[in-house]
Amino acid sequence: MNRTFEHSGPVSVDVQLASGDIRIDRAEGATIEVDLQAHDPELQELVETATVELRGDRLVVDVPGKRSGFGFNIGSLFGSRGITCLIRCSEGSSVRVRSKSADVVIAIDVETADISTASGDARLETVNGDLSFKGASGDIVARNVGGRASLNTASGDVRVGHVGGDLNANSASGDIVVQAAHADVRANTASGDVEIELVTTGEITVNSASGDVSIGVRRGSQVYLDCNTVSGDARSELGPVGDQPTSDGPLVHLKARTVSGDIEITRAGEPAGHTQEVQA
Repeated sequence: MNRTFEHSGPVSVDVQLASGDIRIDRAEGATIEVDLQAHDPELQELVETATVELRGDRLVVDVPGKRSGFGFNIGSLFGSRGITCLIRCSEGSSVRVRSKSADVVIAIDVETADISTASGDARLETVNGDLSFKGASGDIVARNVGGRASLNTASGDVRVGHVGGDLNANSASGDIVVQAAHADVRANTASGDVEIELVTTGEITVNSASGDVSIGVRRGSQVYLDCNTVSGDARSELGPVGDQPTSDGPLVHLKARTVSGDIEITRAGEPAGHTQEVQA
């Protein structure tokens, strides 16, 4: 199925697809394109009955779940290649995705993004505003987030470039890796490692049971350290001599807790530019 709509400017994209791949690219000209392809003959009926509509500035793509003897079962597509959904729209659009196992790639800069998927991965470029991700085993990778980021996954990894607003990241067995955080941070893991290459200001709270914690504090920031580990090692480069921050520098209140994981606090340089990429 292929649909084209005449529209100029950003839209609010709302996608519901149980399994497959979802990709959002840049549109050519004042148009919006939606292309749905089934990779299994059994799924072709779902494509043909899908809702693809432009309602004002809201684009709706809703692919129904696969029928079973117990009614609609949107989670019954595991094990197949599912359906590919390709959307081309303007930069600055907002995106909302609900899925079970579809992988999500947003290859354009968007205003906001709200993604929920069980086993699917998500990869984004720049989110100018807020980013929300909820997953079970899926990974989340985002280059830059201008606003707040709320990232939750059970066994998946969290990898983010720059975060301008507050960051709340949680993963049980996955790792959390952040290039630069410019506001408050709350990061929690059970066995995953937490690495924040650069913090500049705010309340930084990190908890991990058996994972290691590594945090770099920008040179020039004042720091209040509250770090504790039960059986791990704790090390800090923030010595009292030759490494004093300026008196008017921003304050970082850093609290780190582990049971058996190591804690390492280092001094970091100035924040890198937002063009740097986080490798998956």
